[in-house]
Amino acid sequence: MEKLMACQRCGFTHQCICPQIPTLESSVNIVLLTHENELKRDTNTGKLLQQTLPNCQSYVWQRKSAPAELMAMIQDDTVQALLLFPSEQSIDVSEITEVYPVENQKRLFIVLDGTWQEAKKMMNKSPWLQSIPQVHLTPSLDSAYTLRRNQDSGHLCTCEVGSLLLSQLGETEQAQELNQYFHHYLKVFQADKSGHALK
Repeated sequence: MEKLMACQRCGFTHQCICPQIPTLESSVNIVLLTHENELKRDTNTGKLLQQTLPNCQSYVWQRKSAPAELMAMIQDDTVQALLLFPSEQSIDVSEITEVYPVENQKRLFIVLDGTWQEAKKMMNKSPWLQSIPQVHLTPSLDSAYTLRRNQDSGHLCTCEVGSLLLSQLGETEQAQELNQYFHHYLKVFQADKSGHALK
């Protein structure tokens, strides 16, 4: 029996969902800083942001120094880099226009893409990350992400972080469309792992 091949873009074997991937119009600039372990996981949802958002890039985290392209963006006078990470120093995203007003700058949101444990490790081991102003989101709902075990309540997966960020920056329609795609993706993922298309 011939083995079925997975789609190279969406990763599914029994039901390609590429035609359902939305192309969102968004002015939000996002960089995913991805832990190397996350690259091997088929449960990664950061790729959903890259598939749907026009201004989303991804770099692999390096402990000692930032990727050269990312560091160039952080140091660019026309860019205001903000790290999405909850800490004692972080402010709510809703306050950024007051605390970090911009003039002729574009905001760049850096999202740590990995498990919560890995994100904390990335932060703690990278002084260059700690030097970036930190902001956080305030979720109103628990995570709908069910593809990994032993995840602490109150934490969102990377795609949910992106969706909430869009919403809190005023792009509510885009956030809703991304969220709908995310929930469809979860259903297809579980069906695909069970060896069949979504019924």
